[in-house]
Amino acid sequence: MTNIAETFATCRKRGEMALILYATMGYPDRPSSLDLIRTMADAGADLIEIGVPFSDPVADGPAIQHSSQAALDRGITLTQILDDAAGLNMPVPLVLMSYLNPLLAYGLDRLFLRLRKQEICGLVVPDLPVEESDDIRSRAAGAGVDLILLAAPTSPLDRLVRICERTSGFVYCVSAAGTTGTKARLDPGLQGFLASVRQITTKPIGVGFGISSPSHVRSLQGHADGVIVGSRIVEAVRNREPIRPLIESLRIAAQGG
Repeated sequence: MTNIAETFATCRKRGEMALILYATMGYPDRPSSLDLIRTMADAGADLIEIGVPFSDPVADGPAIQHSSQAALDRGITLTQILDDAAGLNMPVPLVLMSYLNPLLAYGLDRLFLRLRKQEICGLVVPDLPVEESDDIRSRAAGAGVDLILLAAPTSPLDRLVRICERTSGFVYCVSAAGTTGTKARLDPGLQGFLASVRQITTKPIGVGFGISSPSHVRSLQGHADGVIVGSRIVEAVRNREPIRPLIESLRIAAQGG
């Protein structure tokens, strides 16, 4: 198993969901984003998704759009992000989240060589359709990196099957059509969508987009293997909220508390 699969298996044995947290690298600045990642791990994150800022983040809502633009305005680059990640020595797996253009500009051969050396275990590319994923999926597999594909409630059944077959590590299920962002309540059809995915695959299911509170996390107990919290964390950073209590409340909910 990869480190990601091992993490999900460990959480499952404990009767918990995996808590996956997102940080925009370079936001609000480089040192602060690295401190945030260390706090995430220390406060109970099981996996951490490190986001590469991009000028046109089509899958992201206002919070992550703002953080991406602020990081870009400070001159953050993918090279800097990988350099910073190399010095983290994290106790939990890291997943790189990037739109496709920065990866192509960096160079795929160079990218996967670095990901392998730095033990970044997974890659999420929100604008990579499953139909166009074969080349990157092959390169990722060769580097021992999980290519994690997104599945949406609007995906036809045959497309969901392809996504579940070709994803690695876990299936990233989008909670509702649209962009990321905090929500007051989750889509009422979400549990049915997750049940449909569960019938297709035995791979772990992670749910993201709109997971904003401990109550959201609790509502997914028994339906998902993990939850991804991004915009809520980014908003807390922007508003200078205490981060550790927020993460700990999400951790308790993922543990079934």
